[in-house]
Amino acid sequence: MSILIAGRAGYIGSHAAKLMAQADLEPVVLDNFVYGHKWAAKWGPLVEGDLADRAFVDRVLTEHKISAVIHFAAFAYVGESVKNPRKYFHNNVVNTLNLLDAMVDAGVRDIVFSSTCATYGEPSQVPISEEQLQTPVNPYGESKLMVEKILRWYQNAYDLRFAALRYFNAAGADPDGEIGEDHDPETHLIPLAIEAALGRGPELQIFGTDYPTPDGTAVRDYIHVTDLAEAHLLALSKLEKGATDLRLNLGTGKGHSVREVLGAVEKISGRKVPAREVGRRPGDPPALVADARRASEILGWKPRYPALETIVEHALRWHEKSLPGLRGR
Repeated sequence: MSILIAGRAGYIGSHAAKLMAQADLEPVVLDNFVYGHKWAAKWGPLVEGDLADRAFVDRVLTEHKISAVIHFAAFAYVGESVKNPRKYFHNNVVNTLNLLDAMVDAGVRDIVFSSTCATYGEPSQVPISEEQLQTPVNPYGESKLMVEKILRWYQNAYDLRFAALRYFNAAGADPDGEIGEDHDPETHLIPLAIEAALGRGPELQIFGTDYPTPDGTAVRDYIHVTDLAEAHLLALSKLEKGATDLRLNLGTGKGHSVREVLGAVEKISGRKVPAREVGRRPGDPPALVADARRASEILGWKPRYPALETIVEHALRWHEKSLPGLRGR
């Protein structure tokens, strides 16, 4: 089977492609390399282009005999989405419509969509279950929720089968050290803390120390990127067997505060993380933790690397040994 992975040269997409290749599936890489890296495109044919080009998408689906799609391609900087919402709605919504229309016309029925816990906005309770009301507080989360709604209507009208996987905080790196996280700009806590500890980045800013949490800092659910990737393959298998309308949280069900993350980085690296406390960022909830029982029940999915220390260990190995030689490529 040939599976189109849109946004494949990005962080999570590259990990999914590796697992796919190991499962004897052919990942067909589609990326415009606005944020992706060519060094991450290690598995399967590489097709460089943009989802905004409908004729290009049509050609890729036909020429590569695509059987299903995993859709990672999106802009995902929350702050930027507030400042420039049209960029996010055009890229995340309009371009996704191009992809969905091309799929319908080509007879490709199955899509696994990369959604987000940002669709929930300020949660009414924690852990967050899939039944909670989705009220995004930024254009990024709104754009992902729009696509979820579009998928449901396309399912009803065109027999499209979909899984929308709502990630919590993706983290870590490939356990083998082949691929990992490298964003520009980087906004994720664990790589920022590691780079600060290694002396390659600025001191870490701790945004808010007065939250109603055990140590006053924000709490998040960190999920290993390889575990996220595995959930996509399991969801794809479910769709192939006739399932549809799968809307599932992906997380460990356990939250860790900013201070806990810094402690883990310091413990694993043996280095101090230089940090300073600053005020809260607008719109940052005190805690975001997943209730991921439905993913376990429906997909049979269980994180293999749930421990924060393991996530940090894999990320640190990547940052120390692999990433420096790849930067600039």
